[in-house]
Amino acid sequence: MLLVSYINTSRFFCYHIQLQAALGFSLGIVGMAGPQKMMSLGCFLLLSLLAFSSCSHGAADAPFRNRRILTFSNDASKEYKPFVDDSSFSNSKLKQAYEVFQAWKSTIYSDPQNFTSNWVGHDVCAYNGIVCAPAPYNASLTVVAGVDLNHADIAGHLPDELGNLSDITLLHLNSNRFCGIVPESFMNLKLIYELDLSNNRFVGPFPEVVLGLPDLRYLDLRFNDFEGALPPELFTKDLDAIFLNNNRFHSTIPESLGKSPASVIVLSNNKFTGCLPSSIGGMAGRLEELVLSGNDLSGCLPEEVSMLNTTTVFDLSKNKFTGDLPRGMEYLQSLEVINIEGNEFRSRVPDTICTLPNLKSFTLSSNYFDVMDPVCSPVALPGLEVDDRNNCLPREQQQRDEDVCHKALSNKVDCSAGNCRRPKLTPPPPPPPAPLPQPPKPQPAPAPKPMPYFAPAPTPTASKPLPAPAPITFQPSPVPVPAPAPITFKPAPVPVPAPEPVIPELWPEPAPAPAPVYQSPPTTTTTTTTSAITPSSTSVLSSTTTTSAITPSSSTSVLSSTSTTSAVTPSSTSVLSSTATTSSLATGTSTGTTST
Repeated sequence: MLLVSYINTSRFFCYHIQLQAALGFSLGIVGMAGPQKMMSLGCFLLLSLLAFSSCSHGAADAPFRNRRILTFSNDASKEYKPFVDDSSFSNSKLKQAYEVFQAWKSTIYSDPQNFTSNWVGHDVCAYNGIVCAPAPYNASLTVVAGVDLNHADIAGHLPDELGNLSDITLLHLNSNRFCGIVPESFMNLKLIYELDLSNNRFVGPFPEVVLGLPDLRYLDLRFNDFEGALPPELFTKDLDAIFLNNNRFHSTIPESLGKSPASVIVLSNNKFTGCLPSSIGGMAGRLEELVLSGNDLSGCLPEEVSMLNTTTVFDLSKNKFTGDLPRGMEYLQSLEVINIEGNEFRSRVPDTICTLPNLKSFTLSSNYFDVMDPVCSPVALPGLEVDDRNNCLPREQQQRDEDVCHKALSNKVDCSAGNCRRPKLTPPPPPPPAPLPQPPKPQPAPAPKPMPYFAPAPTPTASKPLPAPAPITFQPSPVPVPAPAPITFKPAPVPVPAPEPVIPELWPEPAPAPAPVYQSPPTTTTTTTTSAITPSSTSVLSSTTTTSAITPSSSTSVLSSTSTTSAVTPSSTSVLSSTATTSSLATGTSTGTTST
């Protein structure tokens, strides 16, 4: 504007001189040559003055314009080349760090706390926020090991030269006003362990350059303006803590979430959509805190949530989850805080949640639960904070309007029909105890060896003999002593218990002789007996337990296949069936024959 006013003034001055010359000529003023020379000389001097003034203003504005361009350009550090005396540094690493910090300082356009005011001189280890230490690969070499500018309120951007600080293990820039994008030169920070860029003004997609940092374990990008989708590789990287909350990420949560070894994952206050991946069950035994609040996640919770047995904080508040809570919540034995506020959960509040041993806070407000077990009331569990407001619970205070509840609950939700909750196996039970040794299986006792017996000569018959039955052995009784007392034989144990033998009196009254029974000649005669021979007696026994007492009276007894007791007199013949017989022999002569 000043230049334009100068030009307009000069034109007006020249025009005024020409007008005076014209008037003088018309009036016939003598000395025309004088005014014409004056006009030409004045215009020349005035234009020369204006030209010089314009050049001086342009030269003065050039540094300002250059500084303004450097402030918003990534090439600022390349333009700034401070003179460095190599002899002032103990090693080349510190000299390189000095150049980095001087380049970084030139990009800072606001430092209200004068945090970087002492970033001058060659002693970079004395700079505010700079930490030096021996190099991990050479203890005698001092290097810059960390940069901590937390809460410095510095405004600027990150120069590419920061990638030359290849020995730093931590970079903390929390709570500043740095803007722009994360430089690609960060790929050279191979030793960095902690990267905290939180609470700044960084923009652009997720800085995938951090995925190539091999030693990175702590990543904090919260409270920035990063946007777009999360790369699946983020959750396969060996990170212990991931903080991405309060950005502008807009995508589904990758299915690779369940592969993350992180103990803390915070993705709240973004624009994540879709289901909670069922792969979350793969984080069992590692995940301690999961915060997904303030997103647009929807659908039913997968039952794999019940496998997070080491999780202490579980926050799904302010999303659009629906349906009932999954089964198996009683397996969340480490849970201390659960917050499902501001969703569309319904049905019953599982009493197994309220009785978790370590639970301290249970927030379920602003849902549509309509049944809650009395065990979840603060009266039943005084140490548990329960917030159940704005639900559909009868007999509870501060609940939703009945019409609102009826309208919401009339729309049925089938969690099995969607893709968010898939059938799964029951969570694995605790490891079984060590197996007890099995008792040895009982082995069958060996069959007793048959006692020797005397078989009478077989009676020849015309018919074809039948196969002999298996011999049944008996335990031998003690050798009888000639005495009036009966002699008893003990049979071998058989599957069917034998009736208790009846021992008759020594000399019972003689029984009346039965009617003679005609017996046809046996087709075959088999003598499989065990006999005990006393003087003047021969006894052949069959295989059925029968007690026989032989008395002096003369009689003949035909025995059936059941256990019986018969009295046989001397000089009698006892024909026995195929059952085992125990005989008591008295004095006299007796002969027993077994027929089949």
